[in-house]
Amino acid sequence: MRDLDRAALEAFQLRRLLELRQEVVPANKFQSPRLAGGFATLAEFKAQVPFTFKQELVNDQIANAPCGTNLTYAAADYTRFCQTSSTTGSPLRWLDTAESWDWMIRCWIRVFQESGVGAGDRIFFTFSFGPFLGFWVAFDAASRMGCMAIPGGGMSSTARLGLLASTGATVLCCTPTYAIRLAEVAREEGVDVRALPLRTVVVAGEPGGSVPGTRALLETLWPGARIVDHHGMTETGPVSYECPKRAGVLHIIESEFIAEVVDPSTGKAVPDGESGELVLTNLGRTGSPILRYRTGDLVQPAPAGACACGSHELALIGGILARRDDMVVIRGVNVYPSAVEDVIRACGGIAEYRAEIATVRSMVEIRLYVEPLPSAAEGLQHRLESALRDALGMRIPVNIVGEGALPRFEMKAKRWVRI
Repeated sequence: MRDLDRAALEAFQLRRLLELRQEVVPANKFQSPRLAGGFATLAEFKAQVPFTFKQELVNDQIANAPCGTNLTYAAADYTRFCQTSSTTGSPLRWLDTAESWDWMIRCWIRVFQESGVGAGDRIFFTFSFGPFLGFWVAFDAASRMGCMAIPGGGMSSTARLGLLASTGATVLCCTPTYAIRLAEVAREEGVDVRALPLRTVVVAGEPGGSVPGTRALLETLWPGARIVDHHGMTETGPVSYECPKRAGVLHIIESEFIAEVVDPSTGKAVPDGESGELVLTNLGRTGSPILRYRTGDLVQPAPAGACACGSHELALIGGILARRDDMVVIRGVNVYPSAVEDVIRACGGIAEYRAEIATVRSMVEIRLYVEPLPSAAEGLQHRLESALRDALGMRIPVNIVGEGALPRFEMKAKRWVRI
């Protein structure tokens, strides 16, 4: 679909959307009222169909336990169960039919193909194979493509490094945080990662893959391997692939998604090229579709037109910039975790960090706890505080802690803590 111009792409989206509506109405109790008004164009769809918010899905599942009413078919038709790895509130449960799962596999195949991954590659997955969607679909997509899919769940990092080496894996799939952690363990164990045949590291689950400082660190830790970012959600499925020509730019798979960028406060579409919140409608997950979903992801779209890679699909500069809910206002300044992480990673010499957010005398304050790499503590506190002040225009206190004092993460990191 990368060869379709904008008009042809939107015509294809509309045809898929009308097919989805025909299948969903009236069977799906959650979605049918949203589609009751009817529409004949994408503009009418966006004008008539209301946004879907996560809390609506949560409330529906509470009222209609265990999985809610966003189901188009009978319960016996669903073969896959997943749930979100929510750190706060109730996790969302999600069911998929074999057909919807197959649609997500095709999306992940596109991600792999755009990353230069294909038949014959050996893909090592470090995720724990729990109930969250994670890399489950990617694992199935790897097998479908003719790759060797190597599971690394339920193992120590040392054991994973051994299996990564012994299987001759050429691709590593994990979160950015765990890619950093695995390289740290390799250094501790005296393993030379340059001797591995690894040529691609696909990171997802966090925005780090497109954060310049984190990306540069990953490229240093895994020399010779291409770092590839990707993002998706349990509610939507696999959404984006990294541009083959521009590092840190994500393309929405618009043959499978209708994407909008809206003002987070008003819900109105932002002018071309302006930043806002990403809204998604998936077109092939018929068993449990999502319509005009307010993802909470803040993005910066590139100006309309063909990308350097030839694709007309929506390009997001810097990938997912931040989660709307993660922003904190400190002394009148909007502070995003990704902006702080960029400074921390660019500073260098840091093994792990933790940010604590507290309200003191009605004022929101942030304090950083930083664990240096061995022999890197000298001058680090002053250097990092200066870099944060230059980047954010405020003083953020930095506290140096001892080796091993901060937790390590294998899946999504929990570095920002409200106390």
